[in-house]
Amino acid sequence: MLHPPLPTVEGREPPLARHEDQVARWPAEGRVILASFDAETVVVYQAYREEIAAWALAHGRFGGPWSRDRMSWVKPGFLWMMYRSGWGTKHDQERVLGVRLERAFFDDVLARAVPTGFDPAVYPDRESWQAAGSATDVRVQWDPDHAPDGSPVARRAIQLGLRGATLGRYADQAIVAIHPMDAVVARGRDAAPDALVTPLERPYPVADAAVRRRLRLDVPAETVPAEEIAP
Repeated sequence: MLHPPLPTVEGREPPLARHEDQVARWPAEGRVILASFDAETVVVYQAYREEIAAWALAHGRFGGPWSRDRMSWVKPGFLWMMYRSGWGTKHDQERVLGVRLERAFFDDVLARAVPTGFDPAVYPDRESWQAAGSATDVRVQWDPDHAPDGSPVARRAIQLGLRGATLGRYADQAIVAIHPMDAVVARGRDAAPDALVTPLERPYPVADAAVRRRLRLDVPAETVPAEEIAP
């Protein structure tokens, strides 16, 4: 059951690990959901202007100047968020937030996600894809993942678009905590490759075979245990 969000503690953030140690264990290619997660929660990232981020951190949820009248995109991959926000330097994306969600909500979002473009490997025709899109308020898009310097890699990164009732649940019910990522972003922006630390991420397991097929996930046989990646 989803519960009300907890107050955010300033400075709290996901566990970190050396990027070089992590990338050696990540799949080099394919569609993989890289994420920071534990048994009950998973972290997604969003970048906002100061006014929106400050309100969210103060209240432990989204509201105030934040708009729920448009689609909002969440990204479980930290480096994909860094690429999109220019490591927190792009206009109105200066504050990066790590939003810790109930895994039950995140899994439900994955189960109802429809791709932004027609995929003949998933839908028999465009009419079926359009009907599926009309019946859900969750969209999914796969793009090239990126290295810390912004160069693309062969692996694909996921982002999920939320709107309507699902966006309302995200803002009001599904959030466990909101982590300010400012210190991690600032340290990583100019860090040498061998000194870069990023949130600890592993391939996220999707138990439902039908959801894996619909997302066209390249799921490894086992997820690397978090304790095997030294911070």
